[in-house]
Order: sequence, then structure tokens, then C-alpha cells
Amino acid sequence: MSIQRVASKWTKTNAILPNPTLAAYIPETRLYTFEHLNEMLAVYGTVYIKPDNGTYGKGVMRAEKLTEPLPPTEEGIIGERTWYVLRYEVDTLTFESLEDLHKVVSARIRKRPYLIQRGIPLLQHEGRPFDLRVLTQMNLRHQWETTLIIGRVAAPDKVVTNHHSGGTARFFNELVAPYLDVKEAVRLEQKLSKMGERVAWQLQKRYPRLKEIGLDVGLDQQIYPWILEVNTRPAIKVFSFLPNKSLYHKIFRYAVGYGRYSSSTGKPARSKRKA
Repeated sequence: MSIQRVASKWTKTNAILPNPTLAAYIPETRLYTFEHLNEMLAVYGTVYIKPDNGTYGKGVMRAEKLTEPLPPTEEGIIGERTWYVLRYEVDTLTFESLEDLHKVVSARIRKRPYLIQRGIPLLQHEGRPFDLRVLTQMNLRHQWETTLIIGRVAAPDKVVTNHHSGGTARFFNELVAPYLDVKEAVRLEQKLSKMGERVAWQLQKRYPRLKEIGLDVGLDQQIYPWILEVNTRPAIKVFSFLPNKSLYHKIFRYAVGYGRYSSSTGKPARSKRKA
């Protein structure tokens, strides 16, 4: 029986939201429309626009609404100037109206379904934002187990942290050390580990053949964890760089156990079906 995959970010989000404990960690997410863009920028100032079925951070855009006060008029009226910024890969575009920004976004996404998500002001490492990948797998006892939490630092001028977009892996403790003491870091790591397992259990209610997830978690300025995305086909072999080879061997052993890889060849065991 093949491992279940779920491509749609919107579908996965709506499978998690019924759990009130987990829903508290999901940034507001809607289907992309001009009306939703207008409303969410008015509330949050920054949003991410991402393809519903995208991978590797491809197609992700960041939109911002910016304001500055204008000099008072002769009548003493103080107004403000509003403008909009769209970032995509390493490009930055500026617009005087939201309608103009929407035209460019619409031209990029065409007829494909896109989502709009509240922008989270992520913590930074050496001036670049980072998030965390929480890898949770079905272990050999058929229980969910978080096997790895690792950081991903965005490449210079990029809006996403993915390895395929130039992001670099960093160890959890290295990234949180400037923000947390040792005990606080341990508590956060435990919280994220449990979060990965709870998300996996919640998704498994709807997708019983699910065997692994990669939870992308962003930490805001108050060190609050936000679930940015859930990947049901997380990268595994990229973790072969880990100096703790026994940890990587456990991750790979679990993947062999639930059928992702062949024990004899180390290659993908069979074709995968998406849900």
C-alpha cells in the first residue's frame, strides 16, 4: 500500500483547523482574491502569496503595505502616503495602488489556485530570517515520533528559506541561542516535537495512509511558533550531512520501515500516489 501524499496546502490547513489546540498555531490563511488581499494587508501589513500545490518555495511572493505621514497642509491637515511592495525571488517591485500590485500578482498566478497567508515577522540569524523544519515519522512501533528539528536560513534577499531556493541548514540550538537560555530552548524543542506529532495524528484522521510529515514552523518576535506549512513528502536524504550519523540512520530506518525506501538499494521503494 502506497504512502499517502497531500499536495494541496488549503486541504491540509482545513484538515488541521478543527483541532482548536493546533488551530491556535496556524496563521490566518485564505484563498487568494483581491478582496482578501485588501483585507489582510489592512490588518497585518505583510502577507505571503503562495501556490496551493507548490513545492520548494517556488512561486511564493511577499506583499507589504507601507505608509508614511505627509507634511501638514496649510489648514493643518495631516495625511499619509500609502504604497505597496511585492517581493518575488530576488525582485522587488513598488506600486502606488493595490490594484496595480494585484494586476502583477494575477499575471504571475494566472488561473492557478493560490493562497494568501498572514505574514509572520520571523526571527533572524545573521540578518536573515529563518524557520524550522520539524520532521515527524511513523516509527517501527507504528507510532508518530518527531525525529529531527533543524533550522533553515533564507539566502540573501530571498523571501523563502527552502534549500532549493538557496537556504542553508543550521542547527536548532545555534539559531535560538541568541533568544533563549538553555532551559527555554529545551522547552521549545519539546513543544515543537509534540506539535509535529499532534499535527501528524490530526492529519491521519483524514489520511490514514500518511507516514511522514515535515512541519515548517516560524518563530515570531515573541518566540511564538506558527505552523507555516505541512509537507507530506519531506526531504530525508538531505539530512545525511548530520554529524550524528546514528540519528540519520534512525530517520532512514524509519523511512525504510514504512516503505519509502528499499532496504536493499536505498532507493525509493515504489511510486507514490497523491491524495
